[in-house]
Amino acid sequence: MKKTGLFFIAAGFLVGVYFTVTHQTAVGWLPWSVAVIVGFVGVLFVRMADRAHAQDDTRVSENIALVVQSLDNIVAGVTTLNAEKEALNPYDVGPIIDERLLDDLDTFVEARETIGHVYGLQNYADVMAHFAGGERYLNRVWSASADGYIDEVRAYIGHALVQFTAARDKLAALSSA
Repeated sequence: MKKTGLFFIAAGFLVGVYFTVTHQTAVGWLPWSVAVIVGFVGVLFVRMADRAHAQDDTRVSENIALVVQSLDNIVAGVTTLNAEKEALNPYDVGPIIDERLLDDLDTFVEARETIGHVYGLQNYADVMAHFAGGERYLNRVWSASADGYIDEVRAYIGHALVQFTAARDKLAALSSA
């Protein structure tokens, strides 16, 4: 269905452009309107296919497992970083974040919408509020590391840990309920 939708979008666009270009004095509104409608039908097909794909039971269970695992890995990585923060050179923290946490952050972000499908939008918002806070603090740590602000690096690693732990705990509570 998605390929059909993409075909309709492309066909609607191309036919609409064709009728616009070939009628330079006056646009043929009927053929152009049909082309626009075909394009909108294509958009509907694509959205329906995406929704069906997002709610597929196998994909949902796989994504929930990915979300839980990646959040556990993030908390473990930030916990380790927090324990090592006194001994680390502040300029090294940014590359360490990239090396240790980037893959898990990307995995979580790619699969995060599944939380809303499974547990509802309010619970998704609750988990994501903490995750986003942790991510902002981690970005601040990375920036402070690049600038060499050792006190800020050390302080905001702890703040990021608190937020990621809260996101993990909220997700764990949803999973057990």
